Amino acid sequence: MVRVPLTISERERGERLGLALRAARGERSIADVAKQAGISPETLRKIERGRIPTPAFFTVVAVADVLGLSLDDLLTGLGAGEVAEMATLGR
Repeated sequence: MVRVPLTISERERGERLGLALRAARGERSIADVAKQAGISPETLRKIERGRIPTPAFFTVVAVADVLGLSLDDLLTGLGAGEVAEMATLGR
């Protein structure tokens, strides 16, 4: 299966998501947040840096839950239809 390259807007959305999660994490360690979310610290680091611009929807939900963010909070920074699109595509 050939994966279609991401568009510029998809990469920018990933960067915005990463910035939002990083800001919400504050002084908490990557290791602590990742452990509580059930993902590896490296995965969280890549998401925060925009290196995984389309993380799985449920990964985003888990991290947001640990950080006390609602999906509505994330929608504000990402654009209203984009999180719904991620859920539909299973990302």
